[in-house]
Amino acid sequence: MALNLRLFVILFAVILALITIRILIKGRIPEKYSLIWLSISFVILLVGLVPTFVTDISKIFGFEAMSNMIIAIILVLMVSITMALTVMIAGQKKKTTLLIQELSILQKEVKDKVK
Repeated sequence: MALNLRLFVILFAVILALITIRILIKGRIPEKYSLIWLSISFVILLVGLVPTFVTDISKIFGFEAMSNMIIAIILVLMVSITMALTVMIAGQKKKTTLLIQELSILQKEVKDKVK
C-alpha cells in the first residue's frame, strides 16, 4: 500500500473515532452503537498501520484480492447495522402504539369525569 494511501486511511480512522467520541459525549448516540463505530475505526486504523495483516487474513479466508474481502466485510457490517436499526424502529413503533392507547384511555376517563 502506498504511503500517502496509508496516511489517508490512518487519518480517516482517527477522524472517525473523534467524531464518534464527540457524538457520544453530546449524548446523541447510545454507548452500544458508539462501540460499533469505535471498533470500525480501530479496524481501519489497523489496516492503515499494518496493511499486510489484511492481505494475510484475506488469503486465509480464500479471497483472491484484499479488496474483495474488504467489500464483503463492509457489506456484512451494513446489513448488521440495518438489522439493528430495524429492530430498534420496531421497538419504538410498539412503544408509540402503547402510548397512543394509554393516552386515548386517559382522555376517555377525563371526558367521563367532566360529564
